[in-house]
Amino acid sequence: MEQPGWSSAFAPEAVRELEPLRPVEEISPEWAWGGSTGKGVKVAILDSGVDASHPAVGPISGYVTVSQGLDGFDYGSEPHNDDYGHGTACAGIIRRVAPECDIYSVKVLGPNLLGQGMVFAAGLRWAIDNQMNVVNLSLGTTKKDFYALLHELADMAYFHNTALVTAANNMTLPSFPSTYAAVISVASHEVDDPYLFYYNPSPPVEFGAPGIGVRVPWVKGQWIRGTGNSYAAPHITGLVAKILGKHPGLTPFQVKTILRATARNVQQARPSHEE
Repeated sequence: MEQPGWSSAFAPEAVRELEPLRPVEEISPEWAWGGSTGKGVKVAILDSGVDASHPAVGPISGYVTVSQGLDGFDYGSEPHNDDYGHGTACAGIIRRVAPECDIYSVKVLGPNLLGQGMVFAAGLRWAIDNQMNVVNLSLGTTKKDFYALLHELADMAYFHNTALVTAANNMTLPSFPSTYAAVISVASHEVDDPYLFYYNPSPPVEFGAPGIGVRVPWVKGQWIRGTGNSYAAPHITGLVAKILGKHPGLTPFQVKTILRATARNVQQARPSHEE
C-alpha cells in the first residue's frame, strides 16, 4: 500500500531508539551541566568580529568574514579583528561560562555595529551549513522585508539541531529572529550571576539573564560595563554549550525544555522534597 508523504521515517525498520530524558520535574542544574566546560561544542558568534588577543577570550577555532560581492557572497577565512568591541564582549561572556567550547567568529557587522540584512542571513546560513551546535545572535532586524528569510533560516537551524540564542530588541519593538518560536530568545535582568536566569511564561521573550551593568571584555585589552540584551544572550549561549557538552546530540526543543526546568523561578517553585 502506498504510504502518505513523510511517513517513511516511521516505518518499523526506520524508527530509531532514542535515549530518554529524565522526567522534567527531576532535571536539575547539576544534571544539566554539572562538570561540563562546553568542550567539543561549536559556538558561532555572528557579530562585529572577535579580538582573540584579549585574555578573557582565548583561542578562536575559526573565522569567517561575510561580504557581498558582484557574484554572491564571499566568506573570507583569514583571522580578523573586532571592528567595535561588541563581538569580543559576547565571546568573553560565553568563554566565562563555557571555557572550553570552540568559538567561531562570523563577522557580519561593521565599525558602527551596522550591517546588511542579506549579509546577516548569509552568515547565519554559513553557521547552519557548517554544523555549528550553538549560534549567538546578539543582533537582529526590525525590517519586515527579512521576516520570511530569517524565519526560514531559523526553521532550518531547528531541523539541523543548531540552537539559535537570540537577543531581544533593546526597544520594546519586535525584532527578527528573536520573536520566532524556533529560537531561544533572551532579555536582561540586573543580577550579576552567570548562572541565574529566569523563564518567562509569556513569550516571545522566554528567558532573562544578566545584561545590566555587566563587566565585559572590549577591544585592545580593555574592559567596560555594558548594558543590553546583547549581553544577556551570550550567558544563555554559554549554558547551552555546557548542556550540549554534557549531553551531546540534544535537539533544540530538548535544550529549551532543560533551560526552562533549570531556570531559577522554576527551581524555586519545586516542592521541598524534590530539592
